[in-house]
Amino acid sequence: MPLSIQCQKRPLNTKPNALRREGLLPTTLYGHNGTESMQLVVDKKEAALMLRDVKVNETIINVDIPDLSWKGEVILKEIQAHPWKRSLIHLSFCYVLPNK
Repeated sequence: MPLSIQCQKRPLNTKPNALRREGLLPTTLYGHNGTESMQLVVDKKEAALMLRDVKVNETIINVDIPDLSWKGEVILKEIQAHPWKRSLIHLSFCYVLPNK
């Protein structure tokens, strides 16, 4: 069963700690449009459940961004977590080009 997660575009001028207090996790998507990156947010609980089955740089994840009508396959490049609390701080995704 392929993994999937739904993201939202990150509102402008929002601070990451304020998003985390609301239960959202700041996320960045790289390579979806050439060299551009996109700032996103994802539900922290949904991300934590997804991370149980993900290996960094290996597992392909289907990302859906309804705000932008964008869907694609990505791999998780980096997980940032607090050093001793182990709470999630940030995720980095990298777009995977489709095989033809």
